[in-house]
Amino acid sequence: MYAGTRWLIYLAMAGIVLLIEGALMHFVHPHAGGPVWWGMGAEASMMLAAILPGFVMARIEGRPFGDFGLPARGAFSRNFWVGTLCGIASLTVLMLVLRAAGAFTFGSLALHGGRIVKFALYYAVLFLVTGFFEEFLLRGYSQWVLTKGMNFWPAAALLSVAFGAIHGVNPGEAKTGLVAAGLIGFFFCLTLRRTGDLWWAVGFHMAWDWGESYLYSVPDSGTLLPGHLINSSFHGPTWLTGGSVGPEGSYLVFVVIAALWVVFDRAYPEVKYGVRLHP
Repeated sequence: MYAGTRWLIYLAMAGIVLLIEGALMHFVHPHAGGPVWWGMGAEASMMLAAILPGFVMARIEGRPFGDFGLPARGAFSRNFWVGTLCGIASLTVLMLVLRAAGAFTFGSLALHGGRIVKFALYYAVLFLVTGFFEEFLLRGYSQWVLTKGMNFWPAAALLSVAFGAIHGVNPGEAKTGLVAAGLIGFFFCLTLRRTGDLWWAVGFHMAWDWGESYLYSVPDSGTLLPGHLINSSFHGPTWLTGGSVGPEGSYLVFVVIAALWVVFDRAYPEVKYGVRLHP
């Protein structure tokens, strides 16, 4: 069976699972919107829709599920925490540069008391789930099976374009943000190739989104979430601040991505992502 055919089977199963979950969620909560925590349920349903078909494909492929990028032995190990640290550090550098340029103001605290910890933990879990969903959907089984058909980097390029395009559904997105999302997705492909799994990328993905939405309280890919830590604000031209997109829409994010690529390439020189091109 062709690699492309198997990928389509995986996507079809993911779509079916998502439809079933959507029907169940509508039955439980028939009205649009809802409490903040409802977003966790929606994100978890998408994560399961991406990951559960991966177990089925593992049986079809005759391979361990861990070969698709999430081996249990690497769960929350060093790579995950290094990725987490790099995610929050790189975003912090970007925000401090914007602050130095007079384009970003931290403002006052928006949360107080126990709500600070409550929302910090909530968004950490939410964006961990988001990291699992997006990384496995586009750089898990998809990357693995398409690599068998067209080699690693062509598959990475195709899936990174898809990663950028998917962000177009966000209401506050713009072309700059879509390009940035595609490029950061391509960078995540490098981390997969050099570390051998998705744990570094999941950690970075979680920390970057958490830093935007909660810590620095700015839009994340065009969406400003409730329960953020501070009353921050942007000042200046959209090309600098990112406008409604958030920092991912700033032209400076391309400098950050380029720097991440160079530093990671030197820190992780060995290719560890092994895929047998012929079963």
